[in-house]
Amino acid sequence: MAAPHRRDLGRVFDEVPELYDRVRPGYPDELFADLVAITGIGDGAAVLEVGCGTGLATRSLARLGGSVTAVEPGAGMSALARHRLAAFRNVDVESSTFEEWDDRGRRFDVLVAASAWHWVDPSIGWRRAHEVLRPGGWIALLGHVVVRRPGEPEVYAETADVHERFSPGNPGWGHPPLEDDVRAADGGWGPVEDPGDLFGPVITRWYPTVQRFDGAGFADHLRSTSLYRGLDHHVREPLLDAVADRIRTRMNDRAARRYLSVLRVGQRAE
Repeated sequence: MAAPHRRDLGRVFDEVPELYDRVRPGYPDELFADLVAITGIGDGAAVLEVGCGTGLATRSLARLGGSVTAVEPGAGMSALARHRLAAFRNVDVESSTFEEWDDRGRRFDVLVAASAWHWVDPSIGWRRAHEVLRPGGWIALLGHVVVRRPGEPEVYAETADVHERFSPGNPGWGHPPLEDDVRAADGGWGPVEDPGDLFGPVITRWYPTVQRFDGAGFADHLRSTSLYRGLDHHVREPLLDAVADRIRTRMNDRAARRYLSVLRVGQRAE
């Protein structure tokens, strides 16, 4: 069977917008403080957010005081974002992919993508980002890298046999990398394709964050991720039920999802 197209896989989140909004991690306040310090955005700035989802990052961007145009292709995700962001008069949510979005000649000071840029076609996305930014503008990519710490109980170590039983040989299975290894190795623009000469040197900041769940909550979190949403329903649900049961029986019904949240910022090259 052919691998799912990048766009099709990215849209699986639209199947579960309420779940996604409830269980996915937000971004620390320190990240947005650094974004302001680096780019100088604030009152009066025009911000474009690509792939806003349900508005997890949009809410923090709106509080910075500028105008936010948020673009989201998923109908369910964008509808929930409009509901969640209704109190912010400075936010407008538009339903479209970034590749097909009509900018209507608008130009922006900062383009932000929070856990979304890897869903954009790089042969189109980087050039469009350069085009819609004003001279001196910035692109900011936000994300989360799942990590582990030595000696800490970790779900994948406790459930490797369960994963192999229900979905053997899946290349996505495996232990998260160690936090220190990620800091040392994950430089530049990270896992997305390099933009070439469109943007200047990357400024990178890391922020350790953690979510804590019981077994059922951890399973719900996994249900909101592309790796598990890409599984057939008849594989995913028994697998996640087994993961939840293993957390209850072997981990005292407590599991941590540890991240390095990351901010990557580069200025538009002229």
